[in-house]
Amino acid sequence: MTVVAPVVGGRGEQLVNGEAVEVDVRHARVGSRGLALLLDMVVQVLLGLALFLLTGAVSSALLGAAADQALIDALGTVSVLLVFVGYPTIVETVTNGRSLGKRAMGLRVVREDGGPIRVRHALVRSLIGLAVEWPGLLFPPFTWAVALTTMLFSPQGRRLGDLAAGTFVIHERSPAPWGWVPAMPPQLAGWAQTLDLTNLDDDLALAVRHYLARAAEIRQPMNGRFAQSLAGEVSERIAQPVPPGVPPWMFLSAVLAERRRRAADRVHAGRALTQRIWPGFGRLEWTRAAGPTWDPAGTNPPLLGVVKEEGRPS
Repeated sequence: MTVVAPVVGGRGEQLVNGEAVEVDVRHARVGSRGLALLLDMVVQVLLGLALFLLTGAVSSALLGAAADQALIDALGTVSVLLVFVGYPTIVETVTNGRSLGKRAMGLRVVREDGGPIRVRHALVRSLIGLAVEWPGLLFPPFTWAVALTTMLFSPQGRRLGDLAAGTFVIHERSPAPWGWVPAMPPQLAGWAQTLDLTNLDDDLALAVRHYLARAAEIRQPMNGRFAQSLAGEVSERIAQPVPPGVPPWMFLSAVLAERRRRAADRVHAGRALTQRIWPGFGRLEWTRAAGPTWDPAGTNPPLLGVVKEEGRPS
């Protein structure tokens, strides 16, 4: 059984496959699939033209005048089947669902349970495409409209061939696992270690992070008002006032950096325990920026560090 549930706050959905493993997927929509189809169409047209010229030259050379219209029509039919059925079926089967167009756009065809497609899936997709989608030999304008409408209204962006074959198309390229985080002001590092951050919830921490990431784009006096408001709310949560002479943005940066440091310590402790139980599980790398730059006037937010996670088990 396969269950697909949306991820709250995420860009994709969670697919629970038959082995009860949750997999984050991003379904491809009309835009990316349309560009991939255009690239595949160019390849197929060029391949069909080359195949038609080749078969025509070979039949003329071997048969000469004996090559009648019926033979030419038969060769044309075989060429169409090879280009629009044989070619995509072979390519998608060999490449696990990635035609040249899909490879260029970072897409992949997978089964409904998230597994790789087989010959039967690729063949059904190709046959449906030939008949009603591309090139659509049966009532082209009408079937094209039906195919486009199906993709637009499908929650997973599935076309008619996907519905018949039990497949859908996903983005196999995920966003780069890098995130910007505020750096710790050196003069507040010792003070921040004594804070009680128990009541600082994720929502408020996320609001602070968003402000610090965009503070340079916010004009005064709104910038100062945002900083004062967030600093006051954070101060109430941690039961500590803003240190005298410290700008609100620096106070917020110190609190958020300390919160992340403690979370990283917990992650490292958990990973260390996991390594003893399951060697080779992976590692968490922390890469810091070259060093924060501080404005003497205390008006600019600090430089940001970066976090990278590697070594996830396959």
